[in-house]
Amino acid sequence: ILSLPMNPLLFPYPQDAPEWSVSEWFNTPEPITLASLRGRVVVLHAFQMLCPGCVLHGVPQTSRLFQFFDPKDVAVIGLHSVFENHAAMKPDALKVFMHEFRVKFPVGDDTAGIANRIPVTMQRYQLRGTPSLLLIDRAGRLRSHKMGQVEDLAVGAAIQQLIDETF
Repeated sequence: ILSLPMNPLLFPYPQDAPEWSVSEWFNTPEPITLASLRGRVVVLHAFQMLCPGCVLHGVPQTSRLFQFFDPKDVAVIGLHSVFENHAAMKPDALKVFMHEFRVKFPVGDDTAGIANRIPVTMQRYQLRGTPSLLLIDRAGRLRSHKMGQVEDLAVGAAIQQLIDETF
């Protein structure tokens, strides 16, 4: 049996991933909880619709992951985490954005923080900004947390490694 080295995107010592706090869901018939996804690898992409890195890289990458991986193995979820320009990024604007960019994966609108500062889930995961990519293993443990652009090949390899793990 070939033993592969640990993927540098993955944490060697995982921690339990915090539950999400979402005020509204899009592209899903019912709310999604992290607990409901146990047994699948979860790709969580935190983005803002006015973030250039999100629009040019993060959202298209997340769409490709959603199309490529079998949903029985991998749940691909978007999290719209608004920490600036609050007035411009309301749920109606998010619906238009998702239509214009043909976003098909489920997206949760992160619950606003106190005085509309840092959203709740963004705080729980200690996200520093967007785009942020989080990978959660089948047991519900946070295994990767990267801000900024991550190459498709590296993300795909990390996801496949998590699919192949037993828990």
